[in-house]
Amino acid sequence: MRGNASSLNGRQARHLRALAHHLDPVVQVGKEGVSDAVVRAAWQALHDHELIKVKLPQLEKDERREMAQHLRRALSAQIVDEIGRVLVLYRRHPERPKIKLP
Repeated sequence: MRGNASSLNGRQARHLRALAHHLDPVVQVGKEGVSDAVVRAAWQALHDHELIKVKLPQLEKDERREMAQHLRRALSAQIVDEIGRVLVLYRRHPERPKIKLP
């Protein structure tokens, strides 16, 4: 699912994946799916950190992909990577960006 980081070039996406490698998931989506509470928690985490990992439930791949796209749209974020049940999301802070992209 790496191709979804649409406005990131390959070098930027690789840089973000490297930064995300050591991160632990800060948001976990339950079996009930992407609730308003999950979106709020992920929104705040992206605001605070710009780059986060989200743990998805143990569902079929297509269902997880659907959840990932729903989160991407709801958060105005970019999907940097998806490895198994872990989704890496990026959204640049509008006023005080912390991550400098190459």
